[in-house]
This record gives sequence, C-alpha cells and structure tokens, in this order.
Amino acid sequence: MRDRIEALDMLRGMALLGILIMNVQAFAMPQAAYMNPTAWGRLEGIDLVAWLVSHLFADQKMMALFSMLFGAGIVLFTERAEAAGRPAVALHFRRQSWLLLFGVVHAYLIWYGDVLFTYAVCGMLLYPCRRLSPAVQLMLGLALLAVASAIFLLLGGTMTAWPEAERLALQVEWHPPAEQLQAEIERHRSGWLEQLPYRAEMAFEMQTFTLLVWGLWRAAGLMLIGMALYRLGVLTGQANRRVYMAMLAAALILGLPVVVYGIFWNFANDWGPHSLFFGAQYNHWGSVPVSLGWVACVMLALKAAWFPGLARKLAAVGRTAFSQYILQSVLCSLIFQGYGLGWFGRVERSEQLVIVLALWLLQLWLAPLWMRHFQYGPLEWLWRSLTYQRAQPFKR
Repeated sequence: MRDRIEALDMLRGMALLGILIMNVQAFAMPQAAYMNPTAWGRLEGIDLVAWLVSHLFADQKMMALFSMLFGAGIVLFTERAEAAGRPAVALHFRRQSWLLLFGVVHAYLIWYGDVLFTYAVCGMLLYPCRRLSPAVQLMLGLALLAVASAIFLLLGGTMTAWPEAERLALQVEWHPPAEQLQAEIERHRSGWLEQLPYRAEMAFEMQTFTLLVWGLWRAAGLMLIGMALYRLGVLTGQANRRVYMAMLAAALILGLPVVVYGIFWNFANDWGPHSLFFGAQYNHWGSVPVSLGWVACVMLALKAAWFPGLARKLAAVGRTAFSQYILQSVLCSLIFQGYGLGWFGRVERSEQLVIVLALWLLQLWLAPLWMRHFQYGPLEWLWRSLTYQRAQPFKR
C-alpha cells in the first residue's frame, strides 16, 4: 500500500496484540475480576505472577497506546485528505460514523467491552483540535486525563455519604458473593441468544455511564497526546534517539514505580471498594509514561533494525488492526462462551496467557499472509469503501 508509515503500523500491531492480554480476562472470568483480582480465580504462585506482569506492562498501557495512535490517525487522515483536495470534514465524520456503527454491532452482538464506539465519539469531538499546537494538545490531553481522575476521586471521597443501599450495591459489584458469581458463570456458558439481554445491558452501560465518567475523558485525553506526539515526529520514528531514551527512562523511573506502589496500596487495603476510586489512580497516571516506554522500545528497535522479521509481521498486524481486533473478539467468544467451548470461569490467569500466546502466533502468521494478497484487511476495506462511498481496490 502507498504512503504507509512503518513506525505507526508497528506500534499499532504491538498495541493490538498487547491489548489481548487484558481483554482475555474479561472474556474468561467474571466481570469483577478485571478490576479486582481477588474477586475470582487463584492469586498465588504462577497465577499471581501472570496478573502482576499483565498489570505492570499491559493494563491501561496498551489502551493508552492504542488511543494515542487513534489520535495520530485523525491528524494523518485529515492531512492526506486535504492534500488530495478531498472534503476532509465530510470524510472524517463519515468515517467516524461508520466506526460508531461497527462499535455498536460489535458490542451488542459479540462483546460488550467494545472500544470502537468510544473512539468514534471521541474522534468526532476532537476534530477541531487537530490543528492546535502540540504544546496545547499535550496540556489539554493531560487536563482531560485529570478530569477522569477527579471524577473518581470525588466519587470515592463522597462514598461515606452515599445511601446505604448504593454502598452495598457497590460492594456486591466489586466483590460478588458466590451465588452471584455462579449465576454469571452459568449465563456466559449459555447460548448466544440467551446472553443477548445481558450483553445489551452491559454494552448500553459502557456506551453511556462508563463513557461519561471515564472512557470519554481518558480516551480523548490520550488521543490529544497522540496528536501532539505524531506532529512532533515521536510516533513516526523521526525524533532523536535521545528523546526515545528519555521516554524509556521515564517509564522505568517514574511510570513503573507508580504502578508498583499502587499494587502495594491495593493489597494493603485488601482490595476494597476504595481501590476502584483511589487505588486505581496509580495505574491511571503511571500507565501513561509506561505506554510511552513501549513507544520508545519499538522506535529504538526500528532505528537499530532489530528483529526485522518480527517487525514486518507486527506492521502487517497493524495494517489489519481493525479486522484483527474483531477476530480476537470472535475467537475469544468461541473459546470461552457457551455457544463455543464454554471455558468461561475454568481458565486461570496463567492459562489465559497461554491462549493469548497462541492467538498472537496465529495473528502474526495470518496478517502477513493476508497482506501478500490484499491491500487492506477485510474490515479496513469495508470501512474505507463506506467512507469514500465507492468500492476501493482490494486485491494486489
């Protein structure tokens, strides 16, 4: 394909594979276990190690990286449309509208944890910000991250004033009793049609309440940071090597220690409901420099021409990221839900990582094979054709 930026494709491929480390937990275990690891499953030995590795290096970090890349993509897409003399505004909003529809279909028919809907909403709202100076974009991005942080701190700080029924409901949601966990397991082991009302309820909550109190602010803030980093050449590999070394140092010296401290804080406070509001703050902020550390690793490897074979495979995954994201959801649904193998609630965290590795190997094999014959991933082609309102070239 013409005019591909290899660095962006590699970063997108790594983020797509990395995000599966966290998403698999939502497919495999009761919902509470995603935020509260003590709610379900073993948390000792190799399973504790699996959770620690996932939390330190993937939890919120890959979502942060993916959001930054989406922000960069908004600037890149509109720049290219304007350079070609095309109606950038119409194309952008048509593109985001179709993504929003894809997100709705994904959330209601396959997996309620969809992120495409949130990204489409943010993409529409942030269009006027694409031409702000990088400094303003960075400051505004951090401000939006602070809004998400402030909302949770406010909710946590006022929790003692909540009606008792609401406090009890939070406790049950955060650490469900055995009978509620069993009911959730049985629901996920049922058929696709039987799960539809629950999936619709969860999807609607994600696209309304969760979006307003958290997803919109965090995703939009990170997208603005991504716009700035793209325009500064950081995400495209054009920055000086010293810049990437400084980013890596920030991840190791600032980001990871903050996340580690949050782990100790949560265990010291027995992973109570306050962990949702206060304990999560450490990862909320620490994940940002850690995600930039991942950017630095990829850019330094690209500059040094390390692992060229793997780099090409990652880039192919990145070029088909939309299709690969949906493929992950379909495969995980078939592995864990009742209309497939029905492994929900049966697979511990260490075993989940084995499944993740198998899916990585599949996607790293499939993406380059597909790209040898086609110009776009299947969903990328459909999305592009709908955006331009005409069928795009598909085969090579």
